Amino acid sequence: MLESPPQRRDNHELWAGWHLILACALGVGFGSVGFNTYAIGAFIDPLGSEFGWSRAQVQGAIAFGVGLGGLIAPFIGLLIDRYGGRNIALFGLLGVSIGYVIAATTGPTLWNFYAAYVVIAILGAGSAPVTWSRAIAERFFRHRGLALALALTGTGMAAIVVPQYAVFVVGNYGWRAGFLALSLLPLIAFASALFFFHPSKGTARHSPSNLESTNATGVMLSEAMKSYRFWVLLSSILFMFLAISGIVPNLIPVLTDQGFTPTQAASVQSAYGVSLIVARVGIGWLLDRFWGPGVAAVVLTVPMLACVILMDNPTYGEAIVASALVGAAAGAELDLLAYFTARYFGLKSYGRIYGLLYFGVAFGAGFGPVSFAYLADQTGSYSVSFQFAFVLFGLGGLSILLLGRYPRLERETVHGTVGA
Repeated sequence: MLESPPQRRDNHELWAGWHLILACALGVGFGSVGFNTYAIGAFIDPLGSEFGWSRAQVQGAIAFGVGLGGLIAPFIGLLIDRYGGRNIALFGLLGVSIGYVIAATTGPTLWNFYAAYVVIAILGAGSAPVTWSRAIAERFFRHRGLALALALTGTGMAAIVVPQYAVFVVGNYGWRAGFLALSLLPLIAFASALFFFHPSKGTARHSPSNLESTNATGVMLSEAMKSYRFWVLLSSILFMFLAISGIVPNLIPVLTDQGFTPTQAASVQSAYGVSLIVARVGIGWLLDRFWGPGVAAVVLTVPMLACVILMDNPTYGEAIVASALVGAAAGAELDLLAYFTARYFGLKSYGRIYGLLYFGVAFGAGFGPVSFAYLADQTGSYSVSFQFAFVLFGLGGLSILLLGRYPRLERETVHGTVGA
């Protein structure tokens, strides 16, 4: 007997959409958020040596590049919900590249350096994860969790490649060449998006009336904000990203302070990226089969052990393990945000809801690095910072259990993707 069209679509869903997944993975990895955090570690000490800036001052740039992007994310989500994401994404990737070119021209004034990251945040806002995850959530149904995971592995790819890439260029050619080298990465994503990123085809809609059709069911932003689940998810995201983003960009300085070479420290940070990819794909597979908050609670609390390891002058092997544990949580968190937004609130206002929830990501990613560096500057070590992260991982990981059962919101229930 021949397969019915819906079943055939389910069986070949991932294969049919591989080009969209590839474009989204590169966009996530080399967009306005993807490699900001992973790249800065290679520039902290060189900029400090040349201009006398403290580590906290250098990492303050992340607060502008990522934190300001979080403020803009709800507006970008609104534009994507109404008009589609292709042109917004392409313009955003070019904006990120321009921002890094400006960073290469930085003078002795700290605010000149920060201005480059303001450009990345504003001009590059359209390349934030909301653009890519919206396209995936629309296109995939039965395998949505795994498709989101594969697309969001772009951050893991960036975490593997960018630290080594930046350390090599900065070490051999200087920090200005390092920023110019970084400006090339969004152009790779731009080329891929130009050919493969067509979210307007298939299920995407371009007007409010279409968004309210049966093809985009769910709740509006105002309804979502009245739900306790919205605030639980926002709080968990905020706690987790304060901890993750506090650790990751400080990892190279932490380890070099403990006697590691810059190359060794960069390789430890790359282990984070490998773990992120493996965890993201594995968690995506699990999300399509098990209750998501239960999966999340396990993965998100594991990095508490990493904090204990990093507080105690780890060996190279122990540092690799700690980095991998943090990477597993990072691999889960952004995937979970995209997945839970679709499962608990639907697709009708996905861009707007995700954009507002993404503020938790942006605030944490923006202020985690500078907060950890500031604590280290004040106390003379990173021990207090890791103690702070230990508490945040516990709060963020366990609170996710409060989300409860999935509501039945989406028409995709006919394909078996929505359930208890």
